[in-house]
Amino acid sequence: MRSELDKIIFDIHPPYKAAMDKARRYQETLAKPPGSLGRLEELSVQLAGITGKAHNNIEKKHLLVFAADNGVTEEGVSSAPQSVTLKQAVNLTKEKTGAAVLAAHFGSDITVCDVGINGDTKCSDVIDRKIAYGTKNIAKGPAMTKEQALKAILTGAELAENTDADIIGVGEMGIGNTTTASAVLSVLLDADPEKVTGRGGGITDSAFEKKKEVIKRAIEINKPDKNDVIDVLSKVGGFDIAAMCGAFLGAAASERPVVIDGFISVVAALCAAKLCPDVSNYLIASHASFEIGYALAIKELGISPMLYLDMRLGEGSGCPLAFQIVDAACAVMNKMTTFEGAGINDDYLEEIRQGDKFTP
Repeated sequence: MRSELDKIIFDIHPPYKAAMDKARRYQETLAKPPGSLGRLEELSVQLAGITGKAHNNIEKKHLLVFAADNGVTEEGVSSAPQSVTLKQAVNLTKEKTGAAVLAAHFGSDITVCDVGINGDTKCSDVIDRKIAYGTKNIAKGPAMTKEQALKAILTGAELAENTDADIIGVGEMGIGNTTTASAVLSVLLDADPEKVTGRGGGITDSAFEKKKEVIKRAIEINKPDKNDVIDVLSKVGGFDIAAMCGAFLGAAASERPVVIDGFISVVAALCAAKLCPDVSNYLIASHASFEIGYALAIKELGISPMLYLDMRLGEGSGCPLAFQIVDAACAVMNKMTTFEGAGINDDYLEEIRQGDKFTP
């Protein structure tokens, strides 16, 4: 299975520089002050680097949600019972959850994939790629085997590569996964669990303290190697995070932009970038999660979120919102008139443009 993963990583290339330069030059011809559309201009250049085309369309939008349970919930680190994972995985397919409502409202497709729910969904709309009925309790030993971690990554990559979409969003559903995500992030950044652990879906003060203690104990017991992403995921991660990591890799390998949701999603994206640094060029961060570890993870990736909404729902809820912004960036490139088309002599901007080029 490692050879299959290596092949996916091999297919991920650096951005198309020539296309990016072409997009930048075209932006300069549009009837507006240089840089006046800010991040929209940056997005259009990023898309050019991903697809190799200066002009792009984001018509087919797709949210991939990976669902799995985490054995660590038996430690009392979550306010919700484990059964919620299964129920919400099904509800995601019926336009009943936050992410599902937003996806439907904005015309985004959604796929829910069971990679480790502790139960059978009995719902044909949930794709069954179950690796096991939940992971083991990381406070007592490894979450899964390395083979299972690789299988989860490859499952996510395969789903992303085979999804018919111009842009992909990556979300999750799994009670207890803020604990596993915090553990993974703590190891990858060599950071104290106190610095990366939030309250997740909401827990009492005593449960919050226990959550941090559980993460510390899990890291001490399992001793994951921070330089080996597969080792980290297998020892303190979850099937959902591993599959999401694979989805980021698969989207990049198939030359599609891929959107990060919140905390769990950004940790999975960081795992993907640790496996293949070029993945970062394909990532678009939707919103800044309220979870404290998010800021550290997104900083490590070297990218910035587009929205600040104090969201912390998960499920991929930020992705449908981000899709609209990316779509807007495309609209500007494809439909906005140029100075020539508007009958405007843009010589008056030359000094500004030269100043931008030579800003120290």
